Amino acid sequence: MFKKFTTEEVSTQNQIKSSVQRGVRAKVLELYPFLEETGVIDEILPKKEQATLAKLPDHVQVFVMKHTPLFFAERDGPWYPTLRLLHQYPEMMKKLRVDKGALKFVMSGANIMCPGLTSPGATIHDEVSLAGAHWSYVS
Repeated sequence: MFKKFTTEEVSTQNQIKSSVQRGVRAKVLELYPFLEETGVIDEILPKKEQATLAKLPDHVQVFVMKHTPLFFAERDGPWYPTLRLLHQYPEMMKKLRVDKGALKFVMSGANIMCPGLTSPGATIHDEVSLAGAHWSYVS
């Protein structure tokens, strides 16, 4: 999605109303409850800060605050954190663990199918949903 992204491809970049910002904040808190439980949401999305919504090709929207992209969404889909934000707060998403044999394919961009999660060494949390999950490998 962002492989060939450049600043020239931004079609519009507008400051958003506080009501839209509250809506994005509510959707983010719904998907990532860790942010509210730990109080990190006020660091990431302060209520009084001005936010910008950048629109890119293929109906991609990027939520920007303090000149830093924080979340992106495709069409009206869920808001996903950028890698920068996810590296700062890795506990914000639930984790999946795949076995060593599936790791090569997942790193190449393959989807995680059931056999990759049911073999020895792989785990899945009971409460993991498709919208709020990412994978990791632990040897």
